[in-house]
Amino acid sequence: MPEEINNSRFRKGLYLIPSTFTAGNIAMGFLAVLASLRGFQIIAENPAKAAVYFDYAAIYIGLAIIFDTLDGRVARMTKTTTEIGVQLDSFADVLTFGIAPTILVYSWGIGNSFNEQSSIHGLAVFVLFMYLMCGAFRLARFNLQSLRPRVLAEGSQKVDKKNFVGLPIPPAAGLVASIIHFSPMPLYTYGENIGNVYSILMIMLLACLGLLMVSTFKYSSFKSAGMGKRSIYFILLVAAIVMSMWLYSRYVLLIISLIYCSHGVIWYLFGLLKRPQKTVETSNT
Repeated sequence: MPEEINNSRFRKGLYLIPSTFTAGNIAMGFLAVLASLRGFQIIAENPAKAAVYFDYAAIYIGLAIIFDTLDGRVARMTKTTTEIGVQLDSFADVLTFGIAPTILVYSWGIGNSFNEQSSIHGLAVFVLFMYLMCGAFRLARFNLQSLRPRVLAEGSQKVDKKNFVGLPIPPAAGLVASIIHFSPMPLYTYGENIGNVYSILMIMLLACLGLLMVSTFKYSSFKSAGMGKRSIYFILLVAAIVMSMWLYSRYVLLIISLIYCSHGVIWYLFGLLKRPQKTVETSNT
């Protein structure tokens, strides 16, 4: 009897581990928002110090991606995935990868590049809001696919454990954060013309990321990575990537983010190129 009680307590303790990583995710998003606001507060009087805060905010978002990845992986390994855990993780992602990046982009680039009364400023705010809404929709669709497979069987797309449908919101936020980590100086310091151009390019990027999140492009989930017989190679690869991040974080993080956010579109284009070839082969036979 005591042994059964101990096993029950141990099992309940396991359920707390993924929630702890989720709490870390929320904490990083909270700190990213505070750092962005602090940077925006002093951006006019001390842009160099503001850049330090913007860099901190970008790093916090990057750390949140690690917490978010460990959250899901630990839950699958310990078989402690719960409905409330899925919902809590989504709420955390809306804060950390939806609200925090939009506040960071506004504080770093848009807020001081355009006059608040200008139409381009209004457009930029609208794009930031649409990015947030697309991310929330992407998370809601993911929850629906995870928890309601019967509805999927009636017409929606089936769950594919190897791939995500649409760009996940953490890599989208990771690309935004990696750009700011690469160049944390406020955009207005580059001059009015160049700063405005960079701000417009950032707005266009956020619009593209929002569309990719609500698209049906397939993105690799890497959920089964490191679980097979060749796990040693995966561990070595991860170690090499971590070391390169530590030494050259500004370059490596930007390259990895760009590759992941674009590989879904590249897969789709390759698929379009292969389709005509298959039809030709079947007609010849």
